[in-house]
Amino acid sequence: MKRRHFAALAGAALAAPAVLAQDRTMRILVGFSPGGSADVIARLIAEKMRVSLGQNVIVDNKPGAAGRLVLNELKRAAPDGQTLVLTPSGAMVIAPWIYSNIGYDPIKDFTPISRIVTFDFAVTVGPGAPPGDLKTVLAWMKANPGKANYATSGAGTVPHFAGMLLSQAAGVKLTHVPYRGGAPAAQDLIGGQVPLMVDTASETLEYHKAGKVRILAVTGEQRSRALPEVPTLKEQGIDMAADAYFGLYGPPGVPTDVVNRIDRAVAEALNDPVIQEKIYAFGLVPAHASAAALAATQAAHLKRWEGPIKASGFKAE
Repeated sequence: MKRRHFAALAGAALAAPAVLAQDRTMRILVGFSPGGSADVIARLIAEKMRVSLGQNVIVDNKPGAAGRLVLNELKRAAPDGQTLVLTPSGAMVIAPWIYSNIGYDPIKDFTPISRIVTFDFAVTVGPGAPPGDLKTVLAWMKANPGKANYATSGAGTVPHFAGMLLSQAAGVKLTHVPYRGGAPAAQDLIGGQVPLMVDTASETLEYHKAGKVRILAVTGEQRSRALPEVPTLKEQGIDMAADAYFGLYGPPGVPTDVVNRIDRAVAEALNDPVIQEKIYAFGLVPAHASAAALAATQAAHLKRWEGPIKASGFKAE
């Protein structure tokens, strides 16, 4: 009788953590408003992770400071894997070089968990630019320096510096015109107020398909699956490439077994053909990579952007 009693207690003790895990809610913080690419990707993987992890997983939108606010919240969270952030790489590899005090160390204050997607940028022109290919447009801008402007979703973003590198590689002085988001930039591009825009393909993809703007190049090493007809910059003789990624991070000190458990759930979500197609349709590329690979990618991007940003002299306010 006693042996059966102790066996029952032991079984209950072993079962308790699993029950508690199911009762808890994992939060994936997103530092941007609903409807944007970060939010869409987070919701796609959260839906699948609920099943894989056997617990509730919610997306918690907390927009502000281009995604830096949620990173400052994350670094103070308990290291139990129940609070995560899905962030574009800019907050991790660009912000440290342009802000005197962002409030966090991109290496020490977070635990890398999974790379989610990769993406490059589209070089798009509107009715304010002349007809023709990218070289024609750039030649026109060189001859008309007062009109040689490019729009992006904001100062200090990856598109901002991608446009700067394009300017250098093409030998044409381009003036940056930052907007408060990709949507208002795209509207001014369509309206002819600015002739060229450098930003994620998702910002102008539908307008391109509708014939309102023309995507003339992508900044990746390869053509985009969403835009197979559009050549890369390198294919057009401009020796420049730029890309970025979304990564999933936890607070510092998340145990390795917890990281691995979450990473497996992310991998399962990204292996789902339905989710893959939805990601591709958004102009992004499903590109799962482990925690170690994410850490290595982050370190490489930090190093890649340090020189160009410092050389530009740009500092955010």
